[in-house]
Amino acid sequence: MTSPRPLKVVIVGGVAGGMSAATRLRRLDEDATIVVYERGPEVSYANCGLPYFVGGVIADRDSLLLQTPESLHRRFRLDVRVRHEVARVDTARRQVEVVDLESGVKSVEAYDRLVLAAGARPAHGQRTGGVPVRSLRTVEDAVEIEAAVSRPGVPVVVVGGGYTGLEAVENLVAREARVTLVQRGAQLLSPLDPEMAAPVLDAVRSLGVDVRLGVEVIATREGAVELSDGSVIEAEFVVEASGVVPETRLAADAGIALGETGGIRVDEHCRTSDPYVFAVGDGAEKTELIGGDAALITMAGLANRHGRLIADVIAGRAESARPAIGTGIVEVFGLAAAKTGWSEKQLRAAGRDFYAVHVHPGSHAGYFPGAQTVSIKLLADPASDRILGAQVIGRDGVDKRIDVIATAMHAGLAAAELAHLELAYAPQFGSAKDAVNIAGYVAENTRTGTTPAVQWHELAAARDAGATLVDVRSPAEFAAGSIPGAISMPLDELRDRLDELPAGQLIVHCQVGLRGHIATRLLRQRGRDARNLDGGYRTWRDGSTAELSASRDGALVAVGA
Repeated sequence: MTSPRPLKVVIVGGVAGGMSAATRLRRLDEDATIVVYERGPEVSYANCGLPYFVGGVIADRDSLLLQTPESLHRRFRLDVRVRHEVARVDTARRQVEVVDLESGVKSVEAYDRLVLAAGARPAHGQRTGGVPVRSLRTVEDAVEIEAAVSRPGVPVVVVGGGYTGLEAVENLVAREARVTLVQRGAQLLSPLDPEMAAPVLDAVRSLGVDVRLGVEVIATREGAVELSDGSVIEAEFVVEASGVVPETRLAADAGIALGETGGIRVDEHCRTSDPYVFAVGDGAEKTELIGGDAALITMAGLANRHGRLIADVIAGRAESARPAIGTGIVEVFGLAAAKTGWSEKQLRAAGRDFYAVHVHPGSHAGYFPGAQTVSIKLLADPASDRILGAQVIGRDGVDKRIDVIATAMHAGLAAAELAHLELAYAPQFGSAKDAVNIAGYVAENTRTGTTPAVQWHELAAARDAGATLVDVRSPAEFAAGSIPGAISMPLDELRDRLDELPAGQLIVHCQVGLRGHIATRLLRQRGRDARNLDGGYRTWRDGSTAELSASRDGALVAVGA
């Protein structure tokens, strides 16, 4: 009796998803023939580290190269071919047509299973003429950008205020470049809500970066770029970081179904409409957790996990993808911003019911040196208390808090359950009531009506309807900055001055929400219709800053809607 022929697997794309699939499959099947085609000159490189090579944080280019074709062959007996482009997939014959980009020689490779892991490409193609334009997606990109800013004072335009764009800005500033950041939308970090993104804008501008919101680059010319508002910006180099689109040409030409998002449609096993073809990474759709719909979520962690999953399925194991929530984080000039799940903007656009809470506790115990403010926005369903999303901003402990909330979301915990999580505590790491616990306390008070809340962007309408705003901070805090028209009545004087408050609804606020909560409870027990301004003066200030920036820069986007 003859042994069955070893399985032959062809993988298109040799970075995160493709290489995870290849190496996991080898660990499961020693006899399989595994061929990886990569269009670029490197495989398995650390693309998330590219901006930091530009900035000199990573000094050695070779540090970005996690593996080479030679090392992958030695350890895993993988046949990895760089500078080879798969030009066509023939699903009927189960073969791919390949072009050797060095020699131009064409060949055909048969497969039993095919994995498409070509990733994504820049949403905007390279602009021709004038200033050189480069994305920041490959080692070659990073090397060229690093060479372009080899002397101080080089004027550079970065297009796109998302994760990659901000990392590029930070590292170009570190190289003493003169940086202009051009963002089409009303704010930086468009996945975040405006009041949460506002501190990032402040941090970027404080380092001398010229930030232009609500405009686009419409043309490049010698030594400059032209923006949609008619302004002209000096530039010797442009970094294109305005987003990506899924690389789907191979799949579409082969008749493999694409989804409504434009990505390759896959099932829970990452299998495409062709049963012998799988897709993974930025080019493939994911099922997201909150709405249950297909989505494009371009995260390296997901690409690696789904690559591993594909190998399990090919090897005959029962495995399926979990819904994705898009947990991500970026740090710029020491300020970290993180998000998981949906934002308020997404929930409103989808017509979903939700409630929101903002808290601004310390990163660790206040009496221990070095405590920093951590700002958390938590979004949850008012009926089920299911956590729908969260955003965290701060200079310390942001990664810990977003990961805890993301884990709670995957576990299906209610927002109020965050108050009961037992988290590690020592004064240099956290507080006896951790920032996540505090978010849970406030969520429970808000949802149950113990402390009804008004959001920062609802305040103007409430006051137009007759509500009175009461500032319960100290006189010194009030004098340092206040919401126009607010009555100053410090919390410790409130009980003795109740008769000074006008009739009707009262909206009370402090700096971050805690004293406002205490005042609201006091007033409601005295029979007054009182509500707390959620997140206090700090959240209102950040939201108002976002509105002002959007208006000043001409960004025609409704902030807070």
